[in-house]
Amino acid sequence: MRTSRVLVSIVVIGLAFGVVFAWGPASGFDGTPTVDPPRGPALQSLDPGRRVAAPPAVGTMSPTGGPGVARPPAVVPAGIPAGVAKRAPADAIRSGTQALREGRSEQALQAFEYAAREGEPFAIWKLGRMYADGDGVDQNKLRSFEYFKNLTRTHAENPPIPGTQQARLVASAFLALGHFYLEGIPETYVKPDPVMAREMFQIAASVYGDAEAQYQLATLYLHGTGLAKDGRQAARWFKNAADKGLRRAQAMLGNMLFKGQGVARQAPLGLAWLTVAKEGARADEAWISDSYKSAMAQATMDERALAGKFLEDIVKPRRR
Repeated sequence: MRTSRVLVSIVVIGLAFGVVFAWGPASGFDGTPTVDPPRGPALQSLDPGRRVAAPPAVGTMSPTGGPGVARPPAVVPAGIPAGVAKRAPADAIRSGTQALREGRSEQALQAFEYAAREGEPFAIWKLGRMYADGDGVDQNKLRSFEYFKNLTRTHAENPPIPGTQQARLVASAFLALGHFYLEGIPETYVKPDPVMAREMFQIAASVYGDAEAQYQLATLYLHGTGLAKDGRQAARWFKNAADKGLRRAQAMLGNMLFKGQGVARQAPLGLAWLTVAKEGARADEAWISDSYKSAMAQATMDERALAGKFLEDIVKPRRR
């Protein structure tokens, strides 16, 4: 890392070893352990063995035909299309993926709908994404919302093991629901509801450790959207996402620490995180580079030296 070599070269060893910070994922920015249990109607305890509830269902049928779980009405055709009925759901998914790639949107939709009726999580998720993005279908955010909600409902009783593909799909569905609740869907029953948005982000962030959800949750804490403004909790969640390599979270955490925004000012550590973020920033993330340059211009020589030490501590685990 070019910048890290520059900073490390100016480390003042005596100063660097005179300050030690130990931050675990569950540590507060005042040095005390923190526990952020989920709150609100959409969540229950995250203790092992306890159930996590999800958004209220709409409708009466699940993808597998069981009661009590939503399925978007009039999405799955009454008759399973010819050529799909005899396939296993996994085969239908492969067929649908290939058809979508080749521009055969109708065949892709039929294949995914069949697999969704059979309860395949990927098919349900894929249909949600297709309708959200207008990928091979007319964009329909409400239909997307229903598919994503359906996926979260089917896993409310038994959340998949974190780190698995199924867990990533469910986390993505909760994340999508969070955005829908945050913004609302015009001319539908889905109204802006920042409290429900926070609940959705909280599940994806806490249960599944999703970095993007952690970033979104931190942003809500930072601005006090749907909950009381809390800089320490914002920094905590930015830190969790930053540790997973999310550049925006690294930059936001760095800014907070460098400026003392909502937390005690720790300029060297903030500068270190801004350096890490700047090194991996994309061309369309100019604000990250701008934040880094501004911090470097304001930092003292001692702060830059200490930043070099902290930068090594941050980067070292990623080299293993």
